Amino acid sequence: MRTQVAIIGAGPAGLLLGQLLAKAGIDNIIIEQRSPDYVLGRIRAGILESVTVDALERAGVAARLREDGLVHDGIELAFDGRRHRIDLHVLVGRSVTVYGQTEVTRDLMAARQAAGITTVYEAQDVSLHDFGSARPVVRYRKDGMAHEIHCDYIAGCDGFHGISRQSVPQTATQTFERVYPFGWLGMLSDTPPVADELIYASHERGFALCSMRSRTRSRYYVQVPSSERVEDWSDERFWDELRRRLDPQSAQSLVTGPSIEKSIAPLRSFVCEPMRFGNLFLAGDAAHIVPPTGAKGLNLAASDVLTLADGLVGVYRHDDKRELDAYSARCLRRIWKAERFSWWMTSLMHRFPDADDFARRMQQAELDYLISSEAACRALAENYVGLPY
Repeated sequence: MRTQVAIIGAGPAGLLLGQLLAKAGIDNIIIEQRSPDYVLGRIRAGILESVTVDALERAGVAARLREDGLVHDGIELAFDGRRHRIDLHVLVGRSVTVYGQTEVTRDLMAARQAAGITTVYEAQDVSLHDFGSARPVVRYRKDGMAHEIHCDYIAGCDGFHGISRQSVPQTATQTFERVYPFGWLGMLSDTPPVADELIYASHERGFALCSMRSRTRSRYYVQVPSSERVEDWSDERFWDELRRRLDPQSAQSLVTGPSIEKSIAPLRSFVCEPMRFGNLFLAGDAAHIVPPTGAKGLNLAASDVLTLADGLVGVYRHDDKRELDAYSARCLRRIWKAERFSWWMTSLMHRFPDADDFARRMQQAELDYLISSEAACRALAENYVGLPY
């Protein structure tokens, strides 16, 4: 097979890139190791920056988002038994939209299928070759048969554990990583959200987050040690622990019910530099991971994809490689700012097992300063809604 761009990974990053390229008349094929049902079964975040919403509009897949997405003009910080609202719209004139990553993926899958664009699911033994040359090749096996895709460029959108970054010699990369000593135990339930906006709670027992997927489906998280096992957490234990960490009003208003899904997500900060290796480009989780505290994971992937799509359009439409050549440096500037914000939010709201009394007092002082300073609130709001693309 021959195509212009081979995309590795059919998550939201790969699908969004494929849709943007197809809209621009650029041929592409997506190769995915898993089945469509597996991809849709991944439970992920759903806070979309305006940049991400704009990208989905540009890709022509925002109809359901416009109908079902929940626009949030603020968030709430809870500590010392009280909630404090950060008015994003008043402070910076922008908002965020709650729309689950699963739904984003579903919309992109449907658009790709309707357009008849090739996606190879359940591809085995995927390998990348000759991406340092002008003739990259992707090889894989499907139904026991070997296949090759010859292309101009490869986009590695296959996540942290994918083959794309693993295909690059270690001597060609520099990685930066911080692994946190705790994770988020998350539970999805068909219960109404406890509040109209997200609540980020800092408590002596640990962090908690009250989020949602819709007006009838909630997503809640509590901080747990890295050693915890999800099977040790019954629904009753989870709800009891969440109540303990919320302010009295939220705890009293909390509607409980059976879980649809429970899982523990480890927290990690990770960046790979650079993000281009010849004609192989990394995007999304293949190049960087952020703690979920700042709601940046999917949004960073979308900004990577927009940058890469613009670069490829420049090459194919205008024979201009300047945008493509600037891809890595441009993305990394935004990535590191998002890493900083996610690290700051994580440090501000969580309990660290090695923190002493001084560190705890610093957290309290930071929270007190934040809610009393319009400038500090504006800085939080500016980063939360997303820095300029």
